[in-house]
Amino acid sequence: MIQFCKRCVISSMRPRITFDAEGVCSACRFAEQKATTDWDARERELQALCDRHRKGNGEFDVIVPVSGGKDGGFVAHSLKAKYGMTPLCVTWAPLMPTDIGRQNLDAFVASGFDVIQGRPNGVTARKLARLAFIHMGDPFQPFIYGQTNFPLHMAAKYRIPLIMYGEDGEAEYGGEIKQARATRAIEDHDRQYFSGKGPEFWQKHGVSDAELVPFQAPVLADLEAIGAEIHFMSYYVRWTPQWNFYYCVEETGFTPNPERTEGTYSKYASLDDKLDGLHYYLGFIKFGIGRCTSDAAHEVRDGHISREEAVALVRKFDGEFPTKYWQECLDYLGITQDEALSVIARWKSPALWDGDTLLHRVA
Repeated sequence: MIQFCKRCVISSMRPRITFDAEGVCSACRFAEQKATTDWDARERELQALCDRHRKGNGEFDVIVPVSGGKDGGFVAHSLKAKYGMTPLCVTWAPLMPTDIGRQNLDAFVASGFDVIQGRPNGVTARKLARLAFIHMGDPFQPFIYGQTNFPLHMAAKYRIPLIMYGEDGEAEYGGEIKQARATRAIEDHDRQYFSGKGPEFWQKHGVSDAELVPFQAPVLADLEAIGAEIHFMSYYVRWTPQWNFYYCVEETGFTPNPERTEGTYSKYASLDDKLDGLHYYLGFIKFGIGRCTSDAAHEVRDGHISREEAVALVRKFDGEFPTKYWQECLDYLGITQDEALSVIARWKSPALWDGDTLLHRVA
């Protein structure tokens, strides 16, 4: 039975989310914890962590994954301006970069940060995107590999043990983690980030070991040798995406889209890849959870909108077809429109769909 949260608009179709006897999802219960957390004490923990790793001589002392967006920008700028750290920012190139994404990354660099960008072999990236679209229902998966693993490679290469990510999605959005955690283990990657299909999975589909190297995590021993620590900023500060947006407009030159993003009502999240729209649309197809549901659920938990407002937004925007870059995505994946629509149709769960009719809608 599909269940919708009584507090927000998320459903039980979200992988690893749970609901309690009152019909409230684990992400909303986590939001309750945030409301009673002693954030002053958490900030002292962050200060102590920075004191332990700060070099104070201009050398890099923390790795921060960024894209030029609001979240990585907030983490990097806060660590530098408030805690005296010297971040080495790393970004994994979008598979199909947008103009606004490039603009925001350039603005971030211009605001005072060093950035290393990883750009994988374009032929391999397209091959993986096509395979992931067909076999996982998500062409975005090769980007997720790089986004997750490239910062670890840079930490090992430059011998910088502290790696600071933004939010812990497993806790913030509803997953197997029910309590705030400061750190995470590499062993969790395949399950929590890769849907159980790490880069090695694609060997059975003809992708060679050499092609997969840039998408894989570094050898664990290389990270252990430098005492690598993977931390979440959301453990130390109260994580609020809307606040991060306002912060980065002021501090890192961030610019939102001039128009709302397809599939939702917002203008300031996940702007840098033309495949984003298809990625979120396929989430709607597979789980009945589109981009608007994700945005609205979080804003309900943050107290920005009411559940009633969220329901209205979801009913208006969720599942909107990603027309803006549709043809460019088809060309990138090397697939015809009929073939792509056939793949999309195969990912419709009978628990959610009767033909083109979605059987369960939030109310």
